[in-house]
Amino acid sequence: MSELLAVSAESESWVESAQSLAAELSLPFIGAVPATDVDTYRQVLEVGETLQLRATGRKAAGPVWVDFVGGAVAHRRKFGGGKGQQIAKAVGIRSGLYPQVVDATAGLGRDAFVLATLGCEVTMLERNPVVRVLLMDGLRRLRRAAESDPELAAIAARLTLLDSALPAAQWLAAQPPQSVPVVYLDPMFPQREKSAKVKKEMAAFHQLVGADEDADALYEPAYAACYFRTVVKRPRTAPFLAGRQPSLSLQGKSGRFDVYTRHGMNRDALSGRLNPADKLNPAEPE
Repeated sequence: MSELLAVSAESESWVESAQSLAAELSLPFIGAVPATDVDTYRQVLEVGETLQLRATGRKAAGPVWVDFVGGAVAHRRKFGGGKGQQIAKAVGIRSGLYPQVVDATAGLGRDAFVLATLGCEVTMLERNPVVRVLLMDGLRRLRRAAESDPELAAIAARLTLLDSALPAAQWLAAQPPQSVPVVYLDPMFPQREKSAKVKKEMAAFHQLVGADEDADALYEPAYAACYFRTVVKRPRTAPFLAGRQPSLSLQGKSGRFDVYTRHGMNRDALSGRLNPADKLNPAEPE
């Protein structure tokens, strides 16, 4: 059986960088080899101008990477519906109210980026080291593009990725009680084997990351850490996280946002005595 993952270089000019990343992640380095020519690993993390997770073999699906500048995210940033989007309603965004959010299961950062485009300061946490370096690469390219684009510069300034490999539940448990305005959770849910909606490349990504079997353990520390609310993104027919009935649910065609409220959200609470950014504890507990 093929091993799961190795690091490769897009070309000879990227070999040194790829070797460094392989050492950092404790993964084998296989050289500047096209993913289509690899048969000993199911996926490669290809280092180049863009860091990409690629399935191997000649019939492999397309690559997965983090893109905060072009493609679908750019279209959604410009035409996605603004504050009328369900995610905006779920975290409590409205005119003059832009709560700070901790996205404790950031994944590829798409929801975090949407929230940042809408005006929220978002702190991302991602425990999977491969996904975390993909996020770091996406942020690097966003900040490079932001040098000549004031709109992107403002968005980039609102996005932070913590350098922590802690599981979300453990990190949240280390925060002072009610110190995070909004906790956002999108734990990986087991994919239906025959779901036509899951693109091949994302199916490969899910294979690498796996389902968050410990997702239910997120509820207690998340709700304890939040001041205003905890928001949980779920597939439409999925059970409630930890079996807890939410305060309200916002339903969509294929998913929903379950909202667990603690305190009402208003301008005084956002700008007054509560200063959650000062209370966040980015350090790993001893």
